[in-house]
Amino acid sequence: MNNSKIALVTGGSRGLGKNMALSLAQKGIDVILTYNSQKDDALAVVAEIEQAGRKAAALQLNTADVKSFDGFFEQLKTTLETTFGTNHFDFLINNAGIGIHASFAETTEEQFDQLTNIHLKGVFFLTQKALPLLNDGGRIVNVSSGLARFAIPGSSAYGALKGAIEVLTRYQAKELGARGIAVNVIAPGAIETDFGGGHVRDNTQLNQWVSSVTALGRAGLPDDIGGVVAFLCTDDAKWINGQRIEVSGGMNL
Repeated sequence: MNNSKIALVTGGSRGLGKNMALSLAQKGIDVILTYNSQKDDALAVVAEIEQAGRKAAALQLNTADVKSFDGFFEQLKTTLETTFGTNHFDFLINNAGIGIHASFAETTEEQFDQLTNIHLKGVFFLTQKALPLLNDGGRIVNVSSGLARFAIPGSSAYGALKGAIEVLTRYQAKELGARGIAVNVIAPGAIETDFGGGHVRDNTQLNQWVSSVTALGRAGLPDDIGGVVAFLCTDDAKWINGQRIEVSGGMNL
């Protein structure tokens, strides 16, 4: 039997999810990561985790497609048994997401529905369906955004849905506490990744503006985020529950 703890990270092939997966592995935690379309990237992360001496696997998942979740969890059960020698896992990291930049006046119903399915409905029901496989005493980490606390034009739907995730986190913490499962939410600030078209990374003016409103004087990097998620999955964080932890370098204080 495998005595190692196992984390499931959605959207773990690149960006923040990749950094979370690698940071968890550095803490001695085995990792299953999901990818939507970037299979080669996901397998490269698996290889990197295995080189670090941990077990890892990658599974395809579209977190917007709730109807696919039953099939995904059948795949997950098989992977847990064949790769990890167990039938449960310990940590669920709801990281997968997309960015759509549109003003409130111009956001379409199609854009709204796509964001809702990925950032709220998908997270709600993926977590619900994961409960039978999640060990008692496990952890759930949801991902919000600084945009739920401060408003930057162009992110009204995204920011509102992240606000919903913060409320959902408290309900999950309250209702799952009887099983010893702690649930927290991290809220990254602006990060240099390819998220949302890579604007923070590639747009010099935007990057300079982010740096100017951040107390630590720069935009965030993926490496600023993953370690916080890994920490929340260790015993050092066992008494943190139902909390929103902003990881933004002090943005818009």
